[in-house]
Amino acid sequence: MAGTTPGTPRVLRAMNDRAALDLLLEHGPLSRTRIGKLTGLSKPTASQLLARLEAAGLVVATGTAAGRPGPNAQLYAVNASAAHVAGLDVNAQRIVAAVADVTGETVGEFELPTPGRRADSVVRQVADALDGAVKDAGLTRSDVHRLVIGTPGAFDPGTGRLRYASHLPGWHSPTLLDELAAFLPMPVGYENDVNLVAVAEQRLGAARGHEDFVLLWNEEGLGAALVINGRLHRGFTGGAGEVGFLPVPGAPLVRQVTKANSGGFQELAGAQVLARLARELGIDDEAVRGPGTHHEIAAGLVGRAAESVERGEGGPYGRLLDLFATGLATGLASMLAVLDPEVVVLSGELISRGGEPLRSRVAAELAELAASRPRLIAGEVTHRPVLRGALESALATTRDEVFDTSR
Repeated sequence: MAGTTPGTPRVLRAMNDRAALDLLLEHGPLSRTRIGKLTGLSKPTASQLLARLEAAGLVVATGTAAGRPGPNAQLYAVNASAAHVAGLDVNAQRIVAAVADVTGETVGEFELPTPGRRADSVVRQVADALDGAVKDAGLTRSDVHRLVIGTPGAFDPGTGRLRYASHLPGWHSPTLLDELAAFLPMPVGYENDVNLVAVAEQRLGAARGHEDFVLLWNEEGLGAALVINGRLHRGFTGGAGEVGFLPVPGAPLVRQVTKANSGGFQELAGAQVLARLARELGIDDEAVRGPGTHHEIAAGLVGRAAESVERGEGGPYGRLLDLFATGLATGLASMLAVLDPEVVVLSGELISRGGEPLRSRVAAELAELAASRPRLIAGEVTHRPVLRGALESALATTRDEVFDTSR
């Protein structure tokens, strides 16, 4: 049988190589002795491993470790320029692009405003955003090994069309994915934006070490990501986690939800409801009147409400936070009854602005509404989490390819 088989020296060397590279990514520069101790390899074997990886362009000598008796030890690090990946975070107003080296460090960013752009210019928008980040990194398109694009909704694996995101103009053509594949020189992956936030939290943030969790996201829209046995659950058409469409008590029953691009949970706890609730409670200040989008106004209201509660004032702002928490817990209770996750990660600006006062109220409501008792934790990846998730997703595949020394 052609090729290598498990247990051969070549495969074992490749496994040791990958273990060493992962340790260097985790710990930063290490000496030969330290790598040997962490991998369990002898000094001669560790030396051969490092020589092999250095010759392959995967590690570089990066200085020496001082402070111990005897000669200073040579340190080795992953060669950051061994590969580069790119990520795009797309919404109706802009595309944010970034490039990262193989260690995960962001080396270039670019933001392309897109409001009012022609719907037929999506391929050009993607290319312009990518090129802006590539140029900022001092690279060219051909230096990018893989691109991952995050969008609201999801591309149906059966039809290739974007679903659950009618507000994203130009992204619904059945030929769009083929056009992008033909125009761009690197492999391109596509993922739901909230799923990418979960990827970022799983790899770098609050969900590290957790195999079963739900991430609830509330920003411009309300959505969720579901991770089961360590893997994203996307559903048959990619629509798993589109919980904004979830019918819930306390909100009118929304029909033809895809045309409305909304549903019961969105109407109960989405950004658009906060200003109405504030007016009903007699809150009439600049936080309600704007200017700003629904999301910006809602974030300001939640932030003020949390600050009011922390000062012990309560009042209408405290009541606003109570109502918002009840809305969030109502939808979450339905999800918990089906999924029973280990933890729930609360993320997105509307939730993060509420801080501990909001989380504690959501937890108290869930104690009465849900049978299971998952731990509620705050998301930790707060700077461009969709973009960070896109880069991490691209890095996972690229590292598997570039770090495979068995080929």
